[in-house]
Amino acid sequence: MNYRRIVIAALAATVVYYVYGFLVEGLLIRKDFSPYSAVYRSADTVMGYMPLGFACTLIATFVIAIIYAKGYEGGPGAAEGFRFGVLVGIFVLCTFVGANYVTLNIGRKLALELAASTLVQWTTVCVVIGAIYKPALAAH
Repeated sequence: MNYRRIVIAALAATVVYYVYGFLVEGLLIRKDFSPYSAVYRSADTVMGYMPLGFACTLIATFVIAIIYAKGYEGGPGAAEGFRFGVLVGIFVLCTFVGANYVTLNIGRKLALELAASTLVQWTTVCVVIGAIYKPALAAH
């Protein structure tokens, strides 16, 4: 495995994760969170937790980059990242968004928006990982 590329891919993927999240959840569907203000923290309160959020996301993208590297089959990086990303997106959608819909008092519309957003977000993150990661050259 090429650990240098894994680290670079994880850093880039973390940036993409937060840019996408801001554009979609912070701007595009922000209004759809309003009816559930009792369920979610206020924007000001969230800011106090952002260092933890950044750290957790960086760890998650690092782990996803390692899993990608272990399963890399040698095809074009972005295409392999896309295929991998769809699987990761479905996994996160089912385990996180699905569980939140069951346990949080949020509506179906918001849950479906979050499901679509999550699938696209993690697919995009993995395309970035795939585009950046290159296996280490075999030793001779």
